[in-house]
Amino acid sequence: MATRYWVASLPVGQGSSASSIWSRLQESISKQSFDTSLYRSNSFIEGVSHKIRRQIEELERVSGVVSSSLTVDGVPVDSYLTRFVWDEAKYPTMSPLRETVDGIHVHIAKIEDDLKVRVAEYSNVRSQLNAINRKQAGSLAVRDLSNLVKPQDIISTEHLTTLLAVVSKYSQKDWLSSYETLTSFVVPRSSKKLHEDNEYALYTVTLFSRDADNFRTKARERNFQIRDFEYNSETQDSLKQELDKLMHDQDSLRSSLLQWCYTSYGEVFSSWMHFCAVRVFTESILRYGLPPSFLSVVLSPSVKSEKKVRSILEGLYGGSNSTYWKADEEGGMGGFASEADAHPYVSCTINLI
Repeated sequence: MATRYWVASLPVGQGSSASSIWSRLQESISKQSFDTSLYRSNSFIEGVSHKIRRQIEELERVSGVVSSSLTVDGVPVDSYLTRFVWDEAKYPTMSPLRETVDGIHVHIAKIEDDLKVRVAEYSNVRSQLNAINRKQAGSLAVRDLSNLVKPQDIISTEHLTTLLAVVSKYSQKDWLSSYETLTSFVVPRSSKKLHEDNEYALYTVTLFSRDADNFRTKARERNFQIRDFEYNSETQDSLKQELDKLMHDQDSLRSSLLQWCYTSYGEVFSSWMHFCAVRVFTESILRYGLPPSFLSVVLSPSVKSEKKVRSILEGLYGGSNSTYWKADEEGGMGGFASEADAHPYVSCTINLI
């Protein structure tokens, strides 16, 4: 699928017709720039809801979803663009142009506002989940230990307590050979390894409660870190439930947001196509005058053939104002929309991504 299109409007002069201009354009393109796809249309698109498209790409990446072709009313985006038909039911042609344009802007503004709310809700849950995950990441010297310690690992009575020691993985032999003698009230053979990462190992040690502070001091002198930790089954259960809920909410919100983006992308794309149809009509009237008599086309030239196609379009234009518009390129286009390309004919570039 092409990702870059041109929309051009060419005047149909007296003694000519849209069909004859179309035939001449087809013939010139096929002879001089055979790698340029040519489509007949009466509209162009200026921007293609890049914000929603980027959101879709990000959500698909995070979800591991295989990227699918975006559609508008069930039709692939490129097909909708190159075969555009005005939606009379949605935008009656008898309505004033200002009313049509205002309606499009209001509709898109509502979608954008909805997007902000939905993304903020999803991002908030992700932030909470990431905060918890950060606590459970990192080395044993700093990370949360709650998911590494089980109830049976801890002894907490009137006289006995269990401490958690973080030992360099290269000092484990030193720990095992010395922890029983760091103070006088350590329970022999009470140390058990609970976990090991790339830098440290986590050990338990049980001793008399009254000796805990003294043991911390002695351990620190030997470069063993005693982590502050108090096991609470209710707190642990609450943290697990919170984590499970956040993970469920994240998956649910991500799936809902992705589906909403798929639908909304099509709506925004369709709305902008209709907006651009109004633009190409009004710009052509301003450029070529009344009564309206012009041909609008969509092209997808390759980069290497762009100059050649521009030359073909300018040759078909054949208007007396050609020199004026070329000279005005350097200083702006006067009354013509600043986003449009500066050429003798009405032209605009569409970037799908």
